Order: sequence, then C-alpha cells, then structure tokens
Amino acid sequence: MLWDYVKCRWKPLALLAVCTGVFAWVLSLYRFPVEAVGYAGLLCLIFLLICGTVEFFRWRGRVRDLQSIAGQAALLLNLLPTPRDMEEAAYHELLLELDGDRRNAVSALDAQLRENVDYYTMWVHQIKTPIAAMGLILQGDESERGRALSVELFRVERYVELVLSYLRLGGGSTDYMIRNLDLDSVLRQAARKYAPLFIRGKVSLELRETGLKVLSDEKWLQLVIEQVLSNAVKYAPGGHVTVWAEGECLHIRDDGAGISAEDMPRIFERGFTGYNGRMDKRATGIGLYLSREICKKLGHTIEAASELGRGTCITIRLARPRLEVE
Repeated sequence: MLWDYVKCRWKPLALLAVCTGVFAWVLSLYRFPVEAVGYAGLLCLIFLLICGTVEFFRWRGRVRDLQSIAGQAALLLNLLPTPRDMEEAAYHELLLELDGDRRNAVSALDAQLRENVDYYTMWVHQIKTPIAAMGLILQGDESERGRALSVELFRVERYVELVLSYLRLGGGSTDYMIRNLDLDSVLRQAARKYAPLFIRGKVSLELRETGLKVLSDEKWLQLVIEQVLSNAVKYAPGGHVTVWAEGECLHIRDDGAGISAEDMPRIFERGFTGYNGRMDKRATGIGLYLSREICKKLGHTIEAASELGRGTCITIRLARPRLEVE
C-alpha cells in the first residue's frame, strides 16, 4: 500500500524536489552558509515526513473502508467515505445517480416479472376448467379413440401442472410442509397417477418396497418422482422401469433410449433437450431442471447415469444434511 501511495503522488513529490533544488541553488548564489541551508532543508524534510505519514494513514483508512463494502456497495452507498474535495464529491454524486437508475430498473423489471407470473398463473387456473370438462366427456368413452384422447389429455394436464409448479418455484411462493413421509406411499401415488401412460406405452413397472421414512415435502417430492417416471415412459416405449431404494437413495431405472455421453453434463440445464429432445419435438428441457431445483430446496440431490441405447438410471439422494445447534 505504501508503494501505491507513493506512485499516486509522484508528481507532487517530483515538483517538491525541483523546488528544493532551485531553493538551494539560489541560496548558494548568495553565498549562504551550507550549514544553514542544510539545517533548513532538514527541517523541511522532517515536516514533510510527518505530514506524509499522517496523510498515508488517512489514505489507507479510506482504502480499507472502500474494500470493506466491496461486493455490497449497492446496499451500502451511504457508508462511502465523505468526499474531501470537489472531484470526489462529483464521483460520489455520479455513484448515487447510477445507483438510483439501477434501483428504478430493478423495480420496473420486478414489476413486469410479477405481472407475467400473475398472468400465467391465472391462465393455468383457467385452462384447468376446459381440461376437466374434456375429461368428463371422455370418461365414459371406452373406445380405442377415446382411450387415446384420454391419454393425450392426461399429458396436457401434467404439462399444465408442470408450468404452475415452475411459476411457483421461481416466484418464491412455494408452500413447503417438511415432515416424515412414507416413501412407498408417495411412490404408489405417483405410479397410480401415471398408470395410463404406462398402459398406453406398454411399459411394465417394477415397484419394489423401500420401507423408507424420509424427511421431505410430499407434494414436491412426488412431483420430482412423477417427472422422472414421465421421462422413463416417454423414452422407453414397450420397455421396463424399475424403482428401488438402497440406503437413503431412490433409484428409477429404465431400459429405453438412454442419453449420449456428450449430453450427460447438461441434462439438468434449463431448456436443454439434447439428442433425444431433437428426436422428440415435444421435449421442453424443463422437467429435469425443475426436478433439480426442487431437490435443492428440499435438501436432496438428483443424479443421472446413462448409456446410449441401454437406458437411464436416475438417483435421488434423500438424505438431508445434519444441522448443528450452536
């Protein structure tokens, strides 16, 4: 810091050295005693060192104050050091003006985001009415065409629920109810809900008893399991899906198309569909991303292992980190 301080003030120091030289040269022309000139110079040097030392410590304190609020200046602009001159005051006013513009832009963006979320939330709730009506109309139709339409309507309903869950998760209004759950009960509910897709896709399901009690939120955990089952049915038509647990890890494996090695690192990214998504035009790249975000908020983790042409195994680690009471 001392070297930076000297570098910032080399011009005044150089000017002072030049003035001192001129002063000594003029005094030598008038044949002043060398001792008197040297004594005067020594007093000036001592005074310069004292003033420079005081100024250096003041400068260092201001630098440390600025470093202490680095990274949170947007919230702590009022803690900036008081300007010492007109130049610093001008910079201070410019920072305040920029911060005001930033706050106004953020407020406008937040308002627009809330408006969009409110609109799409209202749309999702409104679209549920015609979906329910169509479900009632198709309820008594046992023909092949009626069953096919019922399955497609079921998919539409699941997509609508996925959109609503996505909006709730991003809006920070998720209603978590963390409690001890019977994992087998959650798995059976998800399997019953997706039974039409398994039947339509001729996919067999092997659901092994886990006997696990997990600390989680039933609604959101079931949503994650349903999304994994939905992907398994989609990419393993006519195949087999196995669900089992090892320790506190839930595994869901299918023998479907699998995922290519180059796609594996990105399958949990938002909007990424990969090779399989390009083959299936209905893929959105939202399901696994949403599953990962839900697992983060629940304290779980989700992983995938796959080989192209040999199926995929999704692992949900349900163990939660231990909390230490201080």
